[in-house]
Amino acid sequence: MSCLFCGIAAGDIPATVVLETGRTLAFRDLNPGAPTHVLVIPRDHYADMAALTDADPAYAGDVLATAVAVARQEGLDGGYRLVSNTGDDAGQSVHHLHVHVLGGRSLGWPPG
Repeated sequence: MSCLFCGIAAGDIPATVVLETGRTLAFRDLNPGAPTHVLVIPRDHYADMAALTDADPAYAGDVLATAVAVARQEGLDGGYRLVSNTGDDAGQSVHHLHVHVLGGRSLGWPPG
């Protein structure tokens, strides 16, 4: 399997890591959509949140806990958005679960 995020998790592909745990990794997005844009991934390959939740709900909780820890570490006290796209129709471009942590400015609604 050739997966970009598996390569990052293995340390084979460089990334600017901001937080890591035994089960998760958080790194800066190369094409940020906000002043703060960090991706949080499980170290193990799961295509999306549904796949991880079906396999190991506690692990899904670890991913979300890391996302919250990143938001706190990045000082996003005014608010932040967590986004996890599932499937091509939702805009998922890398089919390894990732949660976007977005903040640093007013994000408004709808997103854009």
